[in-house]
Amino acid sequence: MSRCRYSSSELSLLARLMRAEAVGEGVFGMQLVGNVVINRVVARCVEFRNKKTIKDVIYTKNAFAGIKSNLFKSGATAKERTYALRTINFWRAEPANYALYFYAPGKNKKCKSKFYGVYTGRYKGHCFYKLSSNKGCGL
Repeated sequence: MSRCRYSSSELSLLARLMRAEAVGEGVFGMQLVGNVVINRVVARCVEFRNKKTIKDVIYTKNAFAGIKSNLFKSGATAKERTYALRTINFWRAEPANYALYFYAPGKNKKCKSKFYGVYTGRYKGHCFYKLSSNKGCGL
């Protein structure tokens, strides 16, 4: 059982985004990024109501800087697909457990206390945020 429906091409798409956004943060960091993507797919709140698939979420305009990188453009490895599948199959962890947003502030820079929501924590170079009330997101 998975948190959302997905196709083989969407599994690869998620794996490629996880790599592009967080390859330098290891498997755990990449899975946290994947967690945010899947949270957006399953969220029922107004901000994500029209985002029903992994593809919809990843290709939302200005949502993920990683889609412009060469790391995103090359094919996913079998290991990367396994990491992506874990996030689809209910893998969740803090600080991204209920997070719907993340950003990388830059080396040695602090996370903002608010960024499209409330700060939930940091893992290496990424800061994670959830909506202040989760506004009926159903996460």
